[in-house]
Amino acid sequence: MKDYGTLSQAINKLKLEEGYEYDFNLLDEKIELKSQSESYHADDFEVDKVLRFEGMSNPDDNAILYCIHTKDGKKGTLVDGYGISGGQIAKELMDKLDLKSSRETK
Repeated sequence: MKDYGTLSQAINKLKLEEGYEYDFNLLDEKIELKSQSESYHADDFEVDKVLRFEGMSNPDDNAILYCIHTKDGKKGTLVDGYGISGGQIAKELMDKLDLKSSRETK
């Protein structure tokens, strides 16, 4: 598996090397692409891979990076906390972002 380094290094590599150019935001029942004034419900996107990053000394620094592509062809990343700092989202969206699937994880 490819080593992506830190969270910020991973985001840069994914943008430059793999075309994940957009930054998605997590909302209660959908993800948002604020720069394009667009939003996507769970059935409007797929998660290609999931990368986990753990803080060295503080559990609040734990983060998860989702690599996403939408039905209309946009590729981007979504960053969220996990554990205590994980987002509170709708079940349908939580199921879509579930780490227990067969996606590639780091």
